[in-house]
Amino acid sequence: MINIEEIIFGNLIYREEYARKVIPFLRVDYFRDRNHKVIFELIDKYVKQYNKLPTKEALLIDIQSSTDLNEEQFKLTKELIGTLKESEDRELDWLVDRTEEFCKDKALYNALMEAIKLVDKKDDKISVGSIPKILSDALGVSFDSSIGHDFLLDSDERFELYHKRESKIPFDLEYFNKITDGGLPKKTLNIALAGTGVGKSLFMCHCAAYNLISGYNVLYITMEMAEEKIAERIDANLMDVTLDELKDLPKDSYDRKITKIRDKAKGKLIVKEYPTACAGSANFRHLLGELKVKKNFVPDIIYIDYLNICASSRIKPNSNVNSYMYIKAIAEELRGLAVESNVPIISATQTNRSGFTNSDVGLEDTSESFGLPATADFMFALISTEELERMNQILVKQLKNRYGDPGNNRRFVVGIDRSKMKLYDVEVAAQHNIMDDGPVADKGKFGEKITEFKFDKTKFQNFK
Repeated sequence: MINIEEIIFGNLIYREEYARKVIPFLRVDYFRDRNHKVIFELIDKYVKQYNKLPTKEALLIDIQSSTDLNEEQFKLTKELIGTLKESEDRELDWLVDRTEEFCKDKALYNALMEAIKLVDKKDDKISVGSIPKILSDALGVSFDSSIGHDFLLDSDERFELYHKRESKIPFDLEYFNKITDGGLPKKTLNIALAGTGVGKSLFMCHCAAYNLISGYNVLYITMEMAEEKIAERIDANLMDVTLDELKDLPKDSYDRKITKIRDKAKGKLIVKEYPTACAGSANFRHLLGELKVKKNFVPDIIYIDYLNICASSRIKPNSNVNSYMYIKAIAEELRGLAVESNVPIISATQTNRSGFTNSDVGLEDTSESFGLPATADFMFALISTEELERMNQILVKQLKNRYGDPGNNRRFVVGIDRSKMKLYDVEVAAQHNIMDDGPVADKGKFGEKITEFKFDKTKFQNFK
């Protein structure tokens, strides 16, 4: 009786169209019998080396060099190669579908065996917390039939894409929605650039609070402040009380406000603290698996406070790598996590020394690595001056924007209430004084010299 493995091997050596479709997805651990493993390894090695399908004769010659087969295994493998033939059912789609089912079944079986081994503590190299990812990877096995976008033939699909409304997570701030065309798309990395104490964490806490009320599941990862401190800021925001008032609230008043928030909130919010510079994308990926299994929680958006104090999962902290490469690696890993998890990630970074006192922050003021803005999809600066502080405002400047033209509304202001950890839209009139071609306020000596300079055209009369 012929089995699926023999059908696969027969068509791998006789039918090139089939082989090209399936061989990238086949793995040696999908085959249980030793002789099946040997035959697949011989075929796979031949195709990779010569870019052609092997013949029976080639396989029979190559098997002679196998040194890890005993006499009985060698005999069985040689006999099996001799019986290989092209499938009588020549329907290519049927063959591919049956092979895909075979790969899915074997991947799931292998994953279950690995999970059992972990539960039995037979593998100390991998933790039990890895089981959800092992199973999800196995369940995700499939043959990708797409081999690219045909510009002319796929024009209808492209037209539908142009008119399809992308799923985005909106802000409650008008101008942020304007510059992002309605909010943050999934699979993106979004960065707030600001100096110390300007409002990076405040911005993220405010947005996280709004997301929660709007029905989104929010994961807030903090590397700088304690979980309770982040929760305290979000409490103040949602309860519309100052941080000082929050500490003085009686228990019954606090419980009533929490009940109102619980009734109004349609989503969930999880705050997770990690030690500074001790966790990176690998830890966050593990956390996502744990939350899915233990709390049935899958986030719609992730906040990471903040990027520069994360650890790279690829580069060791003490390795001989400069800050440019290290921070760029962290940014790439977080963006990869956003793509893998199908969520937008919002994080922040510090300005460098010159940017700290600059009232017109630019990309060049990014601390440690210019590789960060190169990786981010959306990057904006939060700028505060004494004048803005007096008006309870903070300036936002677009630095990079893959969602729209950064020249439109390059600068705008939003209201800020630091005591309640809130941001809010200001009157339209407040935006009129924001120029798109100059700094907010140049109070340095360079600005004074420009003002004092007078042009004397008589000195340049003979200049040609």
